Amino acid sequence: MDAITLPSYEAVSLDNIAPGLIGVRILFVNVFAIEAREGGWTLIDAGIHFSAEKIKSWAEDHFGKRSRPAAIVLTHGHFDHVGALDALLEDWDVPVYAHLDEFPYLTAQAKYPPPDSSVGGGLMAVLSPLYPRTSVNISGRVSPLPSGGSVPTLSGWQYIHTPGHAPGHISLFRSEDKTLVVGDAFCTTKQESFLAVAKQTPELHGPPAYYTPDRDSARRSVEKLAALRPTTIAPGHGLPMSGNEVPDQLQRLAAEFDRIALPEHGRYVKKTATYE
Repeated sequence: MDAITLPSYEAVSLDNIAPGLIGVRILFVNVFAIEAREGGWTLIDAGIHFSAEKIKSWAEDHFGKRSRPAAIVLTHGHFDHVGALDALLEDWDVPVYAHLDEFPYLTAQAKYPPPDSSVGGGLMAVLSPLYPRTSVNISGRVSPLPSGGSVPTLSGWQYIHTPGHAPGHISLFRSEDKTLVVGDAFCTTKQESFLAVAKQTPELHGPPAYYTPDRDSARRSVEKLAALRPTTIAPGHGLPMSGNEVPDQLQRLAAEFDRIALPEHGRYVKKTATYE
């Protein structure tokens, strides 16, 4: 059976986000590459299923033919962030790193809690029961990130444990220029709404509500990131944002998280999910 390939217009390169940081949006989710000071580059997340060829083509455009990353770092294991991982690893025999708390969902030991379509907000939320609760099984291929916050292939960067959207969710921060690769700890689009996703108007929103079962942890994670005062944000969903106004906007999201980010109703509004 022939592989399904996505049309070229479904991949939009996100260039010059910050020094050494580029990205590509494939349909509704972003993948990033970070160049290391010592040379080489690291892939952050692996997009949706069937996007491996788009990711490889984008990487070759920026880093040369037959280029492969030094490693792949996962912000978390949801289907839209690891969908192309198996296919990429067939060509790229490179290490994969993730937070230890995410391992059960990357090694077929556990499923994520069911998505919650009752949160409202738009078509993406309505369709969420169709989203997979399992992602990949990379047992023997994934290694835990070091406990101290360093990223093995990226000096100058640190990872920050930002649970809520997923137990082992991480974000990546470079303090020298206050650049934040946020994963899904929060978004710069209203991810519940298909229209907002299509428009891609950059504005700060909470993590995807239909797939965030621990709202208290999600709030604390946004507060933790806001305290860093980042001036450049590279999100998993939505366009990158940069400027002197970004720290105050993120501080407002943290301060008003319940009003801005939490739905008024839904199965996880008052009760944190039980993980299987």
